Amino acid sequence: MKKFANTYLGLVFVLLYIPIAYLIFYSFNSGGDMNGFTGFTLDHYVTMFQDSRLMLILVQTFFLAFLSALLATAIGTFGTIWIYQTRKKYQNTLLSLNNILMVAPDVMIGASFLLLFTALGFQLNFVSVLLSHIAFSIPIVILMVLPRLKEMNDDMINAAYDLGATPWQMLREVMLPYLTPGIISGFFMAFTYSLDDFAVTFFVTGNGFSTLSVEIYSRARRGISLEINALSTVVFLFSILLVIGYYYISTDKEEKHA
Repeated sequence: MKKFANTYLGLVFVLLYIPIAYLIFYSFNSGGDMNGFTGFTLDHYVTMFQDSRLMLILVQTFFLAFLSALLATAIGTFGTIWIYQTRKKYQNTLLSLNNILMVAPDVMIGASFLLLFTALGFQLNFVSVLLSHIAFSIPIVILMVLPRLKEMNDDMINAAYDLGATPWQMLREVMLPYLTPGIISGFFMAFTYSLDDFAVTFFVTGNGFSTLSVEIYSRARRGISLEINALSTVVFLFSILLVIGYYYISTDKEEKHA
């Protein structure tokens, strides 16, 4: 049974990574399409880095992901603490509402934000995208932080109060350090969701702002360019570095609190 499970898992990973490997392989193709590999070249990477509009959008996308993840993590962490401290019947209701946002179709969420911003007369720009990304990232952070909070021994909190700590001191010296692994997980998950979101961003992006997912979609409609392959390769390699960084940071935090 274990051998079958390992084989199945390996097959799943192969199916997932073959398209990525195919995309990366053709980013070095000297030809102009993916119909056949005619030779090795770095021209598509050079063209990509020389495309000032694409580089600006790349920077905008990562800045948006970082800022939205940071704000969503802060709001989500304190929101999780508040939910945890509410009465049980209200807690279940709040968590159910949070979970609904997780499973709701992105198209519906994007359309809802568009209607909201339109009704308020809010101009679609960087701020509209930022607010939308913060909103759909908060439930992710809550799901990452809450299990860690439930594992926390209440005696740690009571001991802090018995020693004369104020609520802020208890939060800063006891609760937040204990929740750090969950907070880090929430931040990286929110960052990833923001980085690759298309459906919500497509609805709330104005003429003066764009993200990689929307830009790639727009360019793909005019024909696949191997410049996009090169860009996707760079983003994929950055994602690997992100995962490695997350692993070492979370492992270090776990060891310190072990």
